[in-house]
Amino acid sequence: MTVDRVNPPGLPPPAGFSHAVVATGSRVVFLAGQTALDADGEVAGETLPEQFGRALAHLLAALRAAGGTPADLARVTVYATDVAAYRAHARELGRIWRESAGRDYPAMAVVEVVRLWDERAMIELDGFAVLP
Repeated sequence: MTVDRVNPPGLPPPAGFSHAVVATGSRVVFLAGQTALDADGEVAGETLPEQFGRALAHLLAALRAAGGTPADLARVTVYATDVAAYRAHARELGRIWRESAGRDYPAMAVVEVVRLWDERAMIELDGFAVLP
């Protein structure tokens, strides 16, 4: 399996994402949206970074359970209830990402939504990975 990150010189330099990801492998893993739920099904974390870290941990746990690693991620979509807050915390969110998933960034998008399924959730992450 190979995952090649493509960042053409004519596009703005990517920060925390790749412009394109070319993945070849034999299995595609679709990862359901993950929020900051605790073991009791309640949203945990009062701040956006706390919720982001927990949601990312859940996404990576599902990926690992399917036999993948963070480097296998081809695409992640971040749904945020407040993109301005997401931007304000971008450095901290980037640090959390690097500590949890490394520097092999997938193709990513951040989308602002009115609300998520769990009313207290500020963030949700979903994605897909390509495994050997």
